[in-house]
Amino acid sequence: MRKVEVQFGSGPLQQRLSVGDLHFLSDSEVSRGGDGTGPSPHELLAAALGACTGMTLKMYAERKQWSLQNAIISVDIVRENNIERFIRTIQLIGDLNQEQKERFKDIANKCPIHKALSGEIEIQTECIA
Repeated sequence: MRKVEVQFGSGPLQQRLSVGDLHFLSDSEVSRGGDGTGPSPHELLAAALGACTGMTLKMYAERKQWSLQNAIISVDIVRENNIERFIRTIQLIGDLNQEQKERFKDIANKCPIHKALSGEIEIQTECIA
């Protein structure tokens, strides 16, 4: 995995993100004190789950040689009773039977980001002065 680095950007909450040679922004919505110049951290988290799901389904379909032309994944995160609830909806496009559609649902739950988010997570923090 390439190194991820984050530093302050311009504006009240904007952050500049670098992943290897890729550069992009994260920010908060205007209604939450940001300038809205990029996806929020929660939106990035939802995007990570959606992207990983799509990659996993595409690789599986190619390996099985199933007629999956596209998978459109939407992810919403709702906080209820101190629990982050990820609501993932997958639209499968292609000539697929019901058994294949059910299998794709199972495979979606095996994507690495799904496993990371639903498994035990440990965060180690070090501050360097």
